[in-house]
Amino acid sequence: MAEVKNLAINYKTVEDFKKFREYGAQELQMTKELEANMIDANIDSPFYGIYVGDNLAARMCLFKQDDEKNRKPIFDPPHEYLVIWKLEVLEKYQDRGFGTQLIDYVKQFDFPVKAISRQNARPFFEKHGFETLPYDIERDMADDSLVWYPQGYVLKQQKELDTEAGTE
Repeated sequence: MAEVKNLAINYKTVEDFKKFREYGAQELQMTKELEANMIDANIDSPFYGIYVGDNLAARMCLFKQDDEKNRKPIFDPPHEYLVIWKLEVLEKYQDRGFGTQLIDYVKQFDFPVKAISRQNARPFFEKHGFETLPYDIERDMADDSLVWYPQGYVLKQQKELDTEAGTE
């Protein structure tokens, strides 16, 4: 299986992303997000992908979110989690397990994961153990979101969070 790589924020990655714009869904474009981040060369890239030879075959945006910063938290108590956004596999590379490989890469971090489902991808995420996140218009806007919890994962209760922060 090919390796999931953190994608550099540079002009080569922009060119790779243009192939997705050419063949992919308009709403899954990430070229503008990538170009906006090229100003700061020291920024950690939230973009991950899988190459087949020199060709970017699959990509996603992955970042950590602090639920306490949300106007309406997802979890009770509020909790850190990962967000998968704009996961896409180019058509000629589909059905080779690259989407599953990206999901497995994210799951290895052992955090709850929110996936923003686009382009009828809900069955794909459900196949990988994601569940529907109850919709909240103030929090989710137009997102069709799902959530996955690591096996045996328990959200930290407020007392544990206070202890870690030294405020108890």
